[in-house]
Amino acid sequence: MATTASGRTTVPAPRARQPRRTTSSLTTNPGGFWFVLPFVLVYAAFTVFPVLYGFGMSFFNVSLAGAPTSFVGLDNYAELLGDSQVWRTLGHTLLFTVISTVPLVVVSLAMALLVHTGVKGQWFWRFSFFAPYLLPVSTVVLIWNWLMQGDFGFINGVLGGLGLPTVGWLSDEGVALTSVVLITVWWTVGFNFLLYLSALQAIPESVYEAAALDGAGGWRRTVSMTLPLLKGTTGLVVVLQVLASLKIFDQAYILFGGSGGPGGAAAPILQHVYDTGFVNYRLGYASAISYVFFALIIVVSLGQFALSRRRGRTAA
Repeated sequence: MATTASGRTTVPAPRARQPRRTTSSLTTNPGGFWFVLPFVLVYAAFTVFPVLYGFGMSFFNVSLAGAPTSFVGLDNYAELLGDSQVWRTLGHTLLFTVISTVPLVVVSLAMALLVHTGVKGQWFWRFSFFAPYLLPVSTVVLIWNWLMQGDFGFINGVLGGLGLPTVGWLSDEGVALTSVVLITVWWTVGFNFLLYLSALQAIPESVYEAAALDGAGGWRRTVSMTLPLLKGTTGLVVVLQVLASLKIFDQAYILFGGSGGPGGAAAPILQHVYDTGFVNYRLGYASAISYVFFALIIVVSLGQFALSRRRGRTAA
């Protein structure tokens, strides 16, 4: 209450009540549910149901040859533990992941730094680095299959012209997996290059200007400033590349025509799953192998996530 100059007492007018905010939900606003429902149905039909159905199949003896289906419990999982081919192809996959991830990170970073420095003809370098990633895997493998031929291949022709010994890219057991790595690096490095280039363009120019005023040269700015600022992008690239390399199949299968290379030296585990299920008609056993491999990918992903999180806390 307030008192006026004439001595009258006035009562302030009550404030207007503010409308209560209500949060949207499926009960108050069901419209969003109907927008999401088509995607949920498609996702469930083509992702969730096949995953659950395949997992259930791993406990049965399922055959494409028409043999009667029978429940075997954990027998398929027990069998794969003693299957030497499973461990051999898994070893090929892990080795491929290790020797392909390093160049795919280092080379893509070097390519991004080259373009970001303002070298002449940037449009040409950007196009050259990223264009192979747009090609289908079959085209890429056919190109490299011709380049790696032992008798008339371009690479061995260049080596012979230089007086160097030729290499059995497609016939030597010790080189077969390296051939798949070379194809994969040339084909997919453009994607990592694009990630690094985007991260470099996001670094403020004022950071480099301040370093230049302090007398830091180009190499010092790259080592002491650019690389530390790219740690987050490097972690992302490593995670994506490891997961992609673990799923190697197309390049090796097409390059060697499904044989896995000389002596099966380049056969990944996914090819063994394919051969088990669709060549030997053992779908149940192939499902068990694929789900064990799926569990391995989950473990690797969680491990990399925990490591990245720990590094982030340390840096903070």
